[in-house]
Amino acid sequence: MNDTRTRRPTRQRTAIEADVDRYDEFRSAQEIHASLVAGGDKIGLATVYRTLQAMVDEDALDALRTDDGEQVYRRCSTGHHHHLVCRECGRTEEVEGPAVERWAERVSAEHGFTEVAHTLELFGRCAACPSRPAS
Repeated sequence: MNDTRTRRPTRQRTAIEADVDRYDEFRSAQEIHASLVAGGDKIGLATVYRTLQAMVDEDALDALRTDDGEQVYRRCSTGHHHHLVCRECGRTEEVEGPAVERWAERVSAEHGFTEVAHTLELFGRCAACPSRPAS
């Protein structure tokens, strides 16, 4: 089995890493691909998807699924954390959740599970986005 963390970086991976590092917000594979192509990179969308997934598997990127079910990616600067995501503008805050961690450990232990991993994303509207009138 190949360890992807020890492979030499390819031209495509280097381009994807540079593109991801230019933005703070979560972006889809399609957005990243479009940005690369607009910048003159010749890279296939399938390569972007594969590379992003490899980077997620290596803990080099965070990935989350939006309310619409779309997978989006971002380089995060901290260890294990959770996200608050604005449904309107996409602003994302990294947050720690010690109560969530304790709950996950307790529930896992109660059911005899070990090596449990989890993700938690909270979606709402940030203070900068105006409320929409009820319909």
